[in-house]
Amino acid sequence: MNSVANNYNRKKIVFSHGKGLYLFTNNGEKYIDLAAGIAVNLLGHSNKDLINALNVQSKKLWHVSNLYEIEEQVALAKKLTNCSFANKVFFCNSGAEAVECTIKAARRYHFSKGKPEKTEIITFKGSFHGRTLGTIAAANNTSHQEGFGEPLKGFVSIERNDIDQLKKICNEKTAAILIEPVQGEGGINVFNKEFIDSLQVIAEKNDLLILFDEVQCGVARTGKIFAYKWFDIKPDVMALAKGLGGGFPIGACLMRDDVAEALIPGTHGSTFGGNPLAMAVGSCVMDIVNTPDFLSNIEKKGLFFKDELNTLQKKYPNVIAEIRGLGLMIGIKCAVENNLLANKLYENGVLTVNAADNVIRILPPLNITMTEIKKVISLFEKSIKEIL
Repeated sequence: MNSVANNYNRKKIVFSHGKGLYLFTNNGEKYIDLAAGIAVNLLGHSNKDLINALNVQSKKLWHVSNLYEIEEQVALAKKLTNCSFANKVFFCNSGAEAVECTIKAARRYHFSKGKPEKTEIITFKGSFHGRTLGTIAAANNTSHQEGFGEPLKGFVSIERNDIDQLKKICNEKTAAILIEPVQGEGGINVFNKEFIDSLQVIAEKNDLLILFDEVQCGVARTGKIFAYKWFDIKPDVMALAKGLGGGFPIGACLMRDDVAEALIPGTHGSTFGGNPLAMAVGSCVMDIVNTPDFLSNIEKKGLFFKDELNTLQKKYPNVIAEIRGLGLMIGIKCAVENNLLANKLYENGVLTVNAADNVIRILPPLNITMTEIKKVISLFEKSIKEIL
């Protein structure tokens, strides 16, 4: 009898190993992995550089308490702040923890400025911020809240891209705006540039912080090292996780100096956050992805992928309704039930992951090749033909 908790709707398949874009079963079956652990395996499976970074660090130091200085944290924090708006980084172990830190940092910031009443955070419908009590309250998805009692107070959810509603809802209790610039679970919804560009003025006028959740869309996924760089905005706080560890559990909350100063010793912490193993792998990931050539190639591959999918959409509008996304964070809104196409892709050896709004997510490793993309497109067309 399997003693693992049954809180996931798992497929009846077990993978024994992976290599690059591919996952393999003990029976020798081979699958193209376009889910990448839901945007986690940023550089594919069994990446030699990440394996080497982990092996080297594993022979030196696995864990040490955050009561002491940790050199590996300092190194990764420098790499993150050098290419972002941030001055300081708090390390944790997951996306939900990183978002929890952004929420606490925003409230603590206003408390430190003598405005303890400013605790309310504005969020957007269709967002996903994690599975803790705080993050499910923030996202306000009732299906994730059911059975867990009254949601935590202090969050107001509004429609995406509604600038008038945002202006109207700001008040003396509002502490921050929390935004997922490309909504992953919500259906690969890219916020309008005009809307995001306007947030800075609204935040300054109302003394608010801008919090970005880039857990899924950050770390080069969209073709920029961080998705906020597609817009004319600088966040005050930003959550990262998933791809930052390339498959190793990690989370990070990036902050401006004045926000970080509010989190004095004792206000927040994590036993395993920033452990040397995760830091070593994260540093290796950043070294690989944060180069002009790597980032421009993601943008090129993403455009090619979407162009090919748009060709299929025009050819098979009864199956594919719309193609969305940025870089290699792509959404296929289906004209049929998304499970119908996803299951046919699975039968043909292609792994994808569904999202809301009848969307199939395409989140491949960022080092997928043009040849591999062409192969994927051929399998997509094969799958489409088989359901017609």
